[in-house]
Amino acid sequence: MTDQTTQAAEEPAARPATTKAATVQKLLCRNKGATLPEITNTTSWQPHSARAFLTGLRKKGFKLIRECRPSGDTCWRIER
Repeated sequence: MTDQTTQAAEEPAARPATTKAATVQKLLCRNKGATLPEITNTTSWQPHSARAFLTGLRKKGFKLIRECRPSGDTCWRIER
């Protein structure tokens, strides 16, 4: 083996980066859920992309609950 191959085999595997999808799912699993502005600010997605992601979660079988916060904001959360 060459020196480069030996070095690559000895280095520990890097942890995979957290995806935006995983981050949004964590937000939606909170008791208070997440609003569209919270999702777009966290991911830098456009609002239509965030809504499309929510639709994709529904198609994957997640049960999304749409609620209204006391402030009047609409939020979504994943039912456990």
